[in-house]
Amino acid sequence: MPLADYTTLGLGGPASRFRVAVDTEELIAAVAETDAAGDALLVLGGGSNLVVSDAGFPGTVVHAESRSISFSDTDDGRVRLRAGAGVPWDPLVARTVAEGFSGIEFLSGIPGRVGSTPIQNVGAYGQEVSQSIVEVLVYDRRTGERLTMGNADCGFAYRDSVFKGGDRYVVCEVVFELERSELSRPVRYAEVARALGAEAGARVPLAQARETVLELRRGKGMVLDPDDPDTYSAGSFFTNPVLDPPEYAEFARRAADHLGPDVRLPAHVDDEGRAKISAAWLIDHAGFTRGYGSPARISTKHTLALTNPGDATTEDLLALAREVRAGVAKAFGITLVNEPVLVGAAL
Repeated sequence: MPLADYTTLGLGGPASRFRVAVDTEELIAAVAETDAAGDALLVLGGGSNLVVSDAGFPGTVVHAESRSISFSDTDDGRVRLRAGAGVPWDPLVARTVAEGFSGIEFLSGIPGRVGSTPIQNVGAYGQEVSQSIVEVLVYDRRTGERLTMGNADCGFAYRDSVFKGGDRYVVCEVVFELERSELSRPVRYAEVARALGAEAGARVPLAQARETVLELRRGKGMVLDPDDPDTYSAGSFFTNPVLDPPEYAEFARRAADHLGPDVRLPAHVDDEGRAKISAAWLIDHAGFTRGYGSPARISTKHTLALTNPGDATTEDLLALAREVRAGVAKAFGITLVNEPVLVGAAL
């Protein structure tokens, strides 16, 4: 079973064994049986955040197809949405918008499935799932128990959580708390505000917020389209670096040396002086422009996406990622960190 058929990059060799889990019970049973057999395990959702080696995976892949969705009212007039790990993400966002539930509308157009959202603390355009997740039902592979983890237990941070980088917990179901409103959450992202013609902090109709985000993502090749090779990617390949004040000062010095004293730095500085730097800006100003590379290449629409236009291998993609990472480090002294999960591969 070639895993390339199950990843948005269209890359990845075969799995030794492949199982499908259609609900939470089957997902837990498949994981428990794999563990009992002493076999390596990979839980696969939409494959939108995976880079699988050309050699594939020498173990059991469990494909989460659990599609349960339910809504319930809270005492304060809000609504709780419980969704199985295998529920496709963007159709779920579309449904919440259509039903007048506000809270995840700016996360429209993101590929993948519900189960991956807490792992990465998926976010875009000023919104993160950690802002609306109240519970995550997981299977604890260490103890063999089901656990309900509250928001605070999940260790959410920028594109991070207690689930990322480890294999102890398998996400089975996620519970979101949403507001009953025809208006979006406040607009926090300048690019979205400009596209909407709205002030920062304004609330706009949910459908307008969703369509605006979809249009912005399409312009960057970030909405899956079988006719657009720029969308054969794992989304943003590198996370935006966050620098403490001394690191930021060193970056500013190197950027001025590299680009001149009048360079405008792509930084958002928080109240504690930490600066989030645009990884796309770093890549572009290190000399890696849109369309760079072959057979794997940087997207022609967005420098943060590494793509497989059709003839690349995983090793081609990784070679490009290493080249980009080394170039940014040489120019600015910043080592970029990959956002997708690497399976059987390393940078």
